[in-house]
Amino acid sequence: MREVAKYGKTVADAISLALEELNATPEQVETKVLEEPRRGFLGIGARQALVRVVLKKTAFDFGMDYLKNIVRHMGFSTELKVRDQNERLLHCQFVGKDAAKLIGKHGRTLNALQVLANLVINKHSDYRMTVMIDAENYRAERRQALIALADRMARKVEKKGKPYRLNPMPAFERKIIHSELAGRSEVETYSVGEEPYRCVTITPR
Repeated sequence: MREVAKYGKTVADAISLALEELNATPEQVETKVLEEPRRGFLGIGARQALVRVVLKKTAFDFGMDYLKNIVRHMGFSTELKVRDQNERLLHCQFVGKDAAKLIGKHGRTLNALQVLANLVINKHSDYRMTVMIDAENYRAERRQALIALADRMARKVEKKGKPYRLNPMPAFERKIIHSELAGRSEVETYSVGEEPYRCVTITPR
């Protein structure tokens, strides 16, 4: 959490300066008045208002803290860095000498951490929020591998005229397959099964 202390001619002025520095709205902070302003007498003893403004802990903060705690207990030396975020989506990545160890075979460890973090985040949120976790640029490389897989399997289905079921994968990876083959006139895709074993089937049209 971030906090700042600010002086101002009035309490409102001090709070406004603090909000500007934190880039926050009044609803996102907790404010404590440390000193009320005082005019003094003939300028003697006058003082400005002093406030302390603290950013409230968000649902994303709970998720990030949870991930950091898990990785620390796993004995890995990494940091969790935020790449970008908005109100509903956060992209972050593990960096450091042990970051690659958090990927796991076919990204299974990374995906498991992502699922757990999303559960924690949405437990503390009134609306759906999503965190996407990366390490060593794995997500971009995995996306390219899935696109290549989709094209290769689609051509196989076209040639043999028989459906082909891919291995189970998380929803965001299945979406890549569906999107990649959506424009193909010779095949179509659909998902079958229950999570976490739900998988994409490619079939002739």
